[in-house]
Amino acid sequence: MSDEEFHNADAGASATYPMQCSALRKNGYVCINNRACKIVEMSTSKTGKHGHAKVHLVAIDIFNGKKMEDLCPSTHNMDVPNVSRSDYQLINIADDGFTTLLTSTGETKEDLKLPEGDLGKEINDRFTAGEELMLSVIAAMGEEAVIAVKTQTK
Repeated sequence: MSDEEFHNADAGASATYPMQCSALRKNGYVCINNRACKIVEMSTSKTGKHGHAKVHLVAIDIFNGKKMEDLCPSTHNMDVPNVSRSDYQLINIADDGFTTLLTSTGETKEDLKLPEGDLGKEINDRFTAGEELMLSVIAAMGEEAVIAVKTQTK
């Protein structure tokens, strides 16, 4: 009998891909401190005699809303997260705030919690009122979060 352990890796694409700093754009995504962020401001500074142009990035973490900043030489590569967005039908909200969602393949997904604050309250109130809702979920780098709600159209 062997004591070997096997770890599964998902067959999907890498969580990030490299992109040159100078090619990044406002409203695009970038990894800062290993967090997936959306770029809200960008500026390029001219350089001294022997230096490189630097790109100053201001971005917002797409999962916790924190503001992040980074300074990077324009010729260097930065990681860009693979961000995907999916819509799921809301079936139930448990007492602990976890949702039961129906995927497009008919399977249930029960590992997402309602977001904090106004969005979570709006989803809960509308669901309690009997509305059929679709939740938009953003996913990147192994994290997922509900970012929007809309009424399901039949």
